[in-house]
Amino acid sequence: MKKLILSAALVLPSAAFAQPSSQVAWTADQLNFVKAGNPQKGEELAKTCSACHGEKGISTSAAFPSLAGQLPTYLYKQLQDYADGSRDNAMMSGLAKTLSKQDAADLSAWFGSQPPAFQSKTVMVYEKAEALVKNGSRERVLPPCEVCHGGNGKGQAVDIPAISGQNADYISATLHAFKDGTRHNDIYSRMRIIAQTLTDEEISELGYYYQNIKN
Repeated sequence: MKKLILSAALVLPSAAFAQPSSQVAWTADQLNFVKAGNPQKGEELAKTCSACHGEKGISTSAAFPSLAGQLPTYLYKQLQDYADGSRDNAMMSGLAKTLSKQDAADLSAWFGSQPPAFQSKTVMVYEKAEALVKNGSRERVLPPCEVCHGGNGKGQAVDIPAISGQNADYISATLHAFKDGTRHNDIYSRMRIIAQTLTDEEISELGYYYQNIKN
């Protein structure tokens, strides 16, 4: 059943939108370029990021995501999307435009090499979230979250982020941004289409569900 739901969900966005919402093309050369990022140089560059994202990439504020342990390819894509306007944020867009592509690869390599974030567990019942993560929703033609993000929330491929241990409020805010369209750099609108079907309660529960997973 999971395969059926996933196939249907992926067909919808590709049929509705002709172009992906990013200018990053993951060719073999591009993947190798990001993979070869220099974490030592990235560590120096990351000193300017510490005020928001923490000295080791673990943010203490729900307003900013933790970047430690994130997939380097995902981080690189986000920096490129900020720089070219595919993703909107006045602060990050300005900073990203000052970075060379090599800088972006080096930063991504360093953050990706750090031990991932883990927030202290929060007591909360999240039955709706667990059902969505494990089973999806046949009625809404939603694939299980774990099909893309993995059962442990570690992410996979090149543009599916790790979300385990991320701040619950940040995850919820991100889902709301996809839901209302203020964030629109998801490839072929995959997350926008999914988020638009979620209730506010489900979004809140999903935030805590993933916060409580240790990567």
